[in-house]
Amino acid sequence: MRRLALGIAYRGTAYQGWQRQAGGRTVQEQVERALSAFVGAPVVTVCAGRTDAGVHAFNQVVHLDSPVEREPFSWLRGTNRHLPADIALQWCRPVPADFHARFHARGRRYRFVLLEAPLRPALEAGQVGWTFRPLEAQPMREAAALLVGEHDFSSFRSSECQARSPVKTMRSITLDRRGAYWRFDFDGSAFLHHMVRNIMACLLAVGSGRQRPGWLAEVLAARDRDAAAPTFPADGLYFAGPYYDARLNLPEHTPAMDWLP
Repeated sequence: MRRLALGIAYRGTAYQGWQRQAGGRTVQEQVERALSAFVGAPVVTVCAGRTDAGVHAFNQVVHLDSPVEREPFSWLRGTNRHLPADIALQWCRPVPADFHARFHARGRRYRFVLLEAPLRPALEAGQVGWTFRPLEAQPMREAAALLVGEHDFSSFRSSECQARSPVKTMRSITLDRRGAYWRFDFDGSAFLHHMVRNIMACLLAVGSGRQRPGWLAEVLAARDRDAAAPTFPADGLYFAGPYYDARLNLPEHTPAMDWLP
């Protein structure tokens, strides 16, 4: 069998997250059903990072062992014919037989897109987060800088998190504003369950003036979920994808990453 890596984009609004589960409509279920229909045999995928209900992805990466020989472009067009409109394969690459989408990732990236406006979004509903409170960039940048590095992120960890360790390395957090929209980009070794959403809630508390930037250091040091702000809604959260050793030549960018603010 030939091992392949695939890049997948999806809008997570209608799904109970990535991972297949009993009684739930999931992205993995849809993808594996489409792949199996295309090749005429059961196909199982392994993903780089599971996403929660309502979370979107620009470039989710999976690997699979192909039971048939097909050209990469055939995998894309053929499988997309069987997928709903809110899920689509973006690229296909052959990879070494020992490649693992999750364990070989050198890091992962998330993006949060936020609308700052007096009234809630309509056309962008589900695709952007929303705050009616005015935000200041500099306090949020100062607060975000306190989270960069290797830390115990227990204060930002969901009680349902199954990760073996809360210690992760945050490589960067950047933010900028374009009109009424904010874009927050997170790059880390790995992320805990709800970690980005919990950090976002804290950054917005700082940006709106309800907390000072140094409060983030106190929250981090507490290693206690109760020390942080309530979890922010999933609307606006995108898994920008993992990245791998350059020798694998796997894409880290998809067109939708240029479409959003």
